[in-house]
Amino acid sequence: MFEVITIGFAFFFGLAVRQIGLPPLVGFLAAGFAINAFGHALGLPEYTGEALGHVAHLGVLMLLFTVGLKLKLEQIAQPQVVGGALLHFAVSVAVFMPGLKLFMGLDWNTSLLLAIALSFSSTVLAAKLLETKRELGTFHGRTAIGILIVQDIIALVVLAVWSGQTPNVWALLVLTLPLLRPLLHRILDLAGHEELLVLMGMLLSLVIGGMGFQAMGLSSEIGALVMGVLLSSHRRAKELGASLWSLKEVFLVGFFLQIGLAGLPDWGAMVFALAMGIALALKGALFFALLVAFKLRARSAFLSALSLTAYSEFGLIVAAGVLPGYLVPLAIAVSISFVISAPLNRFAHPLYERFEAALRRYERDTIHPDEQPRDMGNADVLIFGMGRTGSAAYQFMEEQGFKPLGLDADTYKAKAHQTAGRNVLFADAEDSNFWRTCELGQIKAAILAMDDLEAKLIAARSLRQRGFTRPIVAHALHESHQERIRKAGADYTYLTMNQAGIRLAEQTAEAIGKI
Repeated sequence: MFEVITIGFAFFFGLAVRQIGLPPLVGFLAAGFAINAFGHALGLPEYTGEALGHVAHLGVLMLLFTVGLKLKLEQIAQPQVVGGALLHFAVSVAVFMPGLKLFMGLDWNTSLLLAIALSFSSTVLAAKLLETKRELGTFHGRTAIGILIVQDIIALVVLAVWSGQTPNVWALLVLTLPLLRPLLHRILDLAGHEELLVLMGMLLSLVIGGMGFQAMGLSSEIGALVMGVLLSSHRRAKELGASLWSLKEVFLVGFFLQIGLAGLPDWGAMVFALAMGIALALKGALFFALLVAFKLRARSAFLSALSLTAYSEFGLIVAAGVLPGYLVPLAIAVSISFVISAPLNRFAHPLYERFEAALRRYERDTIHPDEQPRDMGNADVLIFGMGRTGSAAYQFMEEQGFKPLGLDADTYKAKAHQTAGRNVLFADAEDSNFWRTCELGQIKAAILAMDDLEAKLIAARSLRQRGFTRPIVAHALHESHQERIRKAGADYTYLTMNQAGIRLAEQTAEAIGKI
């Protein structure tokens, strides 16, 4: 009955909310509370909570491992990341603590711990939403994930101080991990592309990163993240992350179900959670103000802040360790924050466009670390998205005598191409400010090679709105996308897999003709 109830409830609640435009994870949260309320009457086994807790933990570890695969260490050592995280934590605690003591009549120690739990943002939700939108590698995505990592480290320190747990002497072995990087890279080279690759990802995230760090008295979550970072510079890091995608998604369903199983709320818990839901606006506004203060453009600050506007599952971990009596109210507050934050993040780009004029008033008049190009130089072909497809297009156009310019929203990817001698710049095709300021006079054609459909639609529309009348060519992953891309302004669309098959057939025909 465990599998019947949990999988059945998760699927149908997820399917239901998807029909009204909400992410399935909101349905999974609702399914958790429904299982809590009706599961026992349906014969739910007593071990359900423990089993889901274990599954959820595996999902979180694999998620953090895949986040680590996309991280660069220099991403964390940025003023806006470290400064933004620490200042937000300090201000949040300073505001929440006296408010909780005054309105709830708590002692100072309990108020402090609750304030700390509420100051964190959800790593799981932010990473999941950014990954779904393919924005983990963008400037605002990396900024948000960097802040979350600093917050998670703070959470671990809090747990260590209040729970009395400290790392043991074996924790010193962590200092030797960088020496293992060449060995790990070699093993990844030997793992192939099939089941051994999946098992290697699970070994590193769950066994070495998870259980290994836990045995040293350290956080298994941080361990999984660190193991991912050690492999982030490998050429097959993206493939390794993709191989774990399905497993990670299934296990994360257990995480969202587990929140609902934490307990059913009473009226006091509901009032607390609703009040915290209202306070989310202050949480997001504070992040926006701090990031703008650290010289980010209003768009990057807004998108990063929106990604961080949800209470954290680490708050529940803190509560479970040092405030068990407040676990259910915090679980409801986290759930409400997910319900509010998930749809807002889904419409993040249209929301920014709607309020852009008001938000840009707070932008500092200075050089921004996320500045984008205005002058396309002597380029005559623009290529948006410099992954494998875009890179191949760039090379071909260059061989044909054109002067291509590659644009990518991933600052590190753009930098890697520059190091390799290619004319590639950082620019986000979904940024309306980029389209207002860029000069397209010499451009003869534009190639849209991004994976994300929404980014292609925005780029095609923006090019036409800028008066660009030359050819726009885009690749499409699905037939249903072709017509939408054409309506947005593209002249030609090609189904990636179909074209690969046609080219294979052409080469086969040529080979037969030579026999």
